[in-house]
Amino acid sequence: MFSIASIATMAACIFLFGLIFSMVINVRQMVKEAESGVTITVFFDEGISQDQIDKIGQEIQARPEVTKIKYVSAEEALQQYVDEYMNGSEEAAQGLGDDNPLANSANYEVYMDDISQQSELASYIESLDGVRQVNQSVLAANILSDFNRLAAYVAIAIMAILLGVAVFLISNTVRIGIAVRSDEIAIMKLIGASNHFINAPFIVEGIVIGMTGSIIPLVILYFLYNKIVTYILGHFVFLSDVINFVPAGHVFVYLVPVSLILGAGIGFIGSQITIHRHMNV
Repeated sequence: MFSIASIATMAACIFLFGLIFSMVINVRQMVKEAESGVTITVFFDEGISQDQIDKIGQEIQARPEVTKIKYVSAEEALQQYVDEYMNGSEEAAQGLGDDNPLANSANYEVYMDDISQQSELASYIESLDGVRQVNQSVLAANILSDFNRLAAYVAIAIMAILLGVAVFLISNTVRIGIAVRSDEIAIMKLIGASNHFINAPFIVEGIVIGMTGSIIPLVILYFLYNKIVTYILGHFVFLSDVINFVPAGHVFVYLVPVSLILGAGIGFIGSQITIHRHMNV
């Protein structure tokens, strides 16, 4: 009965662990997508040649944190201004004539895979010859980095509590098993059985409890995850344009081995702790 109770509790802990793990992966995916839209804008010195601009682009692209760069010419910058601030009005654009007020606004838009490295990258670009100005989104970078870090801290804290509870319950199960079998253990010691021989069944018991308690919630979580994603996308259509949920296969390719290793590890550690404390019978 205590073993069944430990399996049930372990399953509940791994189930909650799986839910948090899935949420963290999706949150990190959303943060990554938001980060991918944050750019550093690089403006050039007046009178710079196209060859120099290309050289700057090659030096920026060579940086490991840069995913891609996009060149925006002065004409494209003007068109973007007209589209954004003049609602794409052709009359307003024609009113400017041949005089482009953004003639010196050719630039590179630099995209990164890690927003936390934005300041370092901006400092490097500012040091390049021919670069006049570098604009970076400091506030956006700080918000996204802090949110990502906060989500990780909260997830780690909750997971640590769940794992501690699981270790405690498995330890109690093994301790009760040792107490119930104290007479048998004493007889085995009297006839010369080694400690390893006596300890082995309790260690196996702890590992089996941990593994069994991991497999059950994984099966439930797999079907539940797909159901929840399908429900959200079906009933909250506007979210489908904002959130791209991580596919179940991508989540569980990490969740399954992590959960099984955790289950076996918690069972082994819980058994070892209890054996060392209560084996003197």
